[in-house]
Amino acid sequence: MVAAARKIVISGYYGFRNSGDEAVLKSILTALEQEGKRAGVAFEPIVLSGDPSWTSGIYGVKAVHRMRMNEVRQALKESDGLISGGGSLLQDATSPKTIPYYVGVIRLAQWMGKPVFIYAQGVGPVNRKMFYPLIHGAFKRSHYISVRDQESAELLRSMKMDGGRIQVVPDPVMGMPLPAGAASKFPAEKPDGLPKIGVSVRFWNDERTELAGIADGLRQLAQRREVNFCFLPFHLPDDEEATNYVIERMGDVKSLGSKITKRQTEDPQSMLLEVGRCSALVGMRLHSLIYAAQQRVPVAGISYDPKIDNFLAQLDVKAIGSSDRMQPERLCEELERLLDGAEAWKAHREPMIAELQREAAKPARAIADYFASKG
Repeated sequence: MVAAARKIVISGYYGFRNSGDEAVLKSILTALEQEGKRAGVAFEPIVLSGDPSWTSGIYGVKAVHRMRMNEVRQALKESDGLISGGGSLLQDATSPKTIPYYVGVIRLAQWMGKPVFIYAQGVGPVNRKMFYPLIHGAFKRSHYISVRDQESAELLRSMKMDGGRIQVVPDPVMGMPLPAGAASKFPAEKPDGLPKIGVSVRFWNDERTELAGIADGLRQLAQRREVNFCFLPFHLPDDEEATNYVIERMGDVKSLGSKITKRQTEDPQSMLLEVGRCSALVGMRLHSLIYAAQQRVPVAGISYDPKIDNFLAQLDVKAIGSSDRMQPERLCEELERLLDGAEAWKAHREPMIAELQREAAKPARAIADYFASKG
């Protein structure tokens, strides 16, 4: 018997059409529904979004504008608790305003007496130590704390957090399912017999040297064998512009027998399906690598942030380049190795990936059990 529905506010970087962050939200919603059914708890999510009408339309949940504090305050007041996460919310690499915002939402919920659940967050980098007390104070008063890698846990311990309260869990997206009826609803393009190389790029280095290195490496691969380069922009429109930059620099690969395609979608499950159809993937975006691992697609990761290296380490993989150093020849050789040794790559990592998938629902399970215990 399912008890009265529990309203739960979800705070994260949602409503900005970033496939990775939207996949995190979809994964949290799916896990809450599944674990709620197991525990006899029904959840009514309320998402804090940059585009509430879009979020409601995509996920069928209530959403309010994340920057309209009266709406945020009212949502928290009506709720039974707050989920903060997942994703890289508590970091100051992109802006010094990010940490105060997310901590502010947490503290507001706590001030109202609502339980707060930190859901698979990637904490850091935190370059301004003045933020340490803010994060410590917010987390200390939270009912449950989970982070998505050991490095985040270690950073919290350096802020004097009790390490025994911190649960390290996989990124939620490791548990995201493919869309229902995937094969019939989203048919693949006509097979051409070419191995498909997924490519996920983004702007980062102002000089664009890493994008130039990627483009040159992909062209070298086209000179050695015929392939289909399938570009997958994860964050629109920025990643589409980065994609076009790489495609233009690659030049005419059609004359070499290769082809270039582009798959663009705002639906995270549809993007997961597209990644799963690749033979290998070159990824800068963290969630492009997570999608690929989840679908057992061999990855060549390019690091611009420690979160890339942290995730790859969970697969016993090292980045093949970075935003500071990208060697075209190395990328070409790695992709050839992945194409030729795909089965060995998958066999070695299958136990690791399966374990990450099993563990991905742990935060949702803890939240469902918490509310089940309250009756």
